[in-house]
Formats: sequence, structure tokens, C-alpha cells
Amino acid sequence: MHELQIGDIAPNFSAPNCDGIEISLNDFLGKTILLYFYPKDNTPGCTIQAKDFSLLKEDFEALGCVILGISPDTPKSHKSFICKQDLSITLLSDPDKKIATSYGAYGKKLLYGKEVMGIKRSSFLIDANAKIAKTYYNVKAKDHAQKVLQDLRAKTSQAQAQAKSKV
Repeated sequence: MHELQIGDIAPNFSAPNCDGIEISLNDFLGKTILLYFYPKDNTPGCTIQAKDFSLLKEDFEALGCVILGISPDTPKSHKSFICKQDLSITLLSDPDKKIATSYGAYGKKLLYGKEVMGIKRSSFLIDANAKIAKTYYNVKAKDHAQKVLQDLRAKTSQAQAQAKSKV
């Protein structure tokens, strides 16, 4: 498993959302994407993370950023998770873990001191040209959404400052 680096082209993907509609990376060209991988619907850490991203969705959107969550769960499971937790973000299904593998978010990890194969909680900021702008591997669920938003704000301010200096 190789981890993606800043500047790499984001691996393209297509996966069903909670309604079974295929969503692709190419659907969002021209926008910034926060793509995050999580292990399982309705588990404590994954619920914290999904709720945090839902609470901050408008802040992300104000910066031109779309939030997409991916796990191996089924579209039906995602629909239940979204309804039960009142989530406002888009969740995609990756049952064979091909998308997670292509992003380096699936592989060996430690779980309660044992080495197992699984989803590594990871996130990626993908720029408007489908390039990796920032990677976050093996993150903690708590406060992760706030950290990513802070980084996105800093990148946006930096880009605006560079644009002004060229005028």
C-alpha cells in the first residue's frame, strides 16, 4: 500500500451514494473536495466524525468544498446512518475497498494491539484540478473536521493572497 503525496493526481472513482446513484470524482471537477475514509457506519468514532463534518458542511461549502465520506458499508446502511444521525453529507459505498486501496486508506493497521487488515481513517483535500492538496492518514475522529476546515481556510487565504499579488 502506498500513501498519496501532495501534488499527486487523485485516483478517479465512481461509487453509489445512499440512494444507489453513482457519484464520481469527475462530477466535482472545478471544486475542492474533502474525501474522507472511515471504517463503519454507526460506530462511535465514525459517528463523531460524520456529525462533525455535517455540522461544518456550510463552512466547507462557503470555501467551495464538497464533503464525501467513503466506507465499505452498503448504500442501505449509509441511508440508515444518515437518517439515524441526521447527517447532511454525502456517503459513498466501497464494499470491495478498491477506492480506499487506491488512496492508501486500506491495509494493515493495529486494532486493540493486533495487526488486522482494515480501513485506516484517512482524509484528502483534493483541489479543483483533481490533485491532492493535503493528506491526513490515521487520524483521530474527534476534532478532525475542525482541523481540516482550519487547513482549508489557510489554503484559501494563501491562494487569495497570491492572486492579489499578481494583480
